[in-house]
Amino acid sequence: MTRAAPEPLHLPEPDGGRRYPGLDVMALSRHWDDATIAAVAGRMGMPPDIRFFTAGEVATASALCDRLLAQDEDPRVPVVAFIDQRLTEKETDGWHYDDMPPDDQAWRDSLAALDEDARRDHGVRFDELAPSAQVEYLQAVQGSSEDAWHGMPPGRVWGLWTRYACTAFYSHPWAWEEIGFTGPAYPRGYKNRGIDAREPFEVRDDRPDLDPTKASRARGAR
Repeated sequence: MTRAAPEPLHLPEPDGGRRYPGLDVMALSRHWDDATIAAVAGRMGMPPDIRFFTAGEVATASALCDRLLAQDEDPRVPVVAFIDQRLTEKETDGWHYDDMPPDDQAWRDSLAALDEDARRDHGVRFDELAPSAQVEYLQAVQGSSEDAWHGMPPGRVWGLWTRYACTAFYSHPWAWEEIGFTGPAYPRGYKNRGIDAREPFEVRDDRPDLDPTKASRARGAR
């Protein structure tokens, strides 16, 4: 039986202001299997309902993740909703440090601690502070030499935040387009090996000096 030749790959026309002009991850989804399409397409739709965090925790976590990931304006990857889904369904990394609470409790405790510090110093919640003030609090945790921050090792807290935030952010096709990732390789695979040996569906980094944040998300939101 003769297999029909695959359809030629098609990428949108190059668009200015992006490091990887023309890269449209979801346009390549026809090369994935059904399970992969369903998993990735689900991240592009409405974010999952909030079930773990309280409304106040959502506000604090949103401000925290926006500062960590430089998501300063819409459209945003719904990072907090993805974190909430993991914590609700107990899809953690399967371990935690013995000097830290389990991840779900550590999230609640650390968000409460941010609010406590903001109220102590400014009389408002963490999410009500100016972004520059929020950054100062986060940098204090990141660079702390103290053994404990609200009873938890600050380095461990920083790792908890960044581990979950980055996993959520880089699970989304908008983030993939910002770094030039064309999506899952299975079942299509790769054939070109070597430095700068791109596949036909990969896009050259056209502006390596450009901060890629926002450009592909703005296009995706349209």
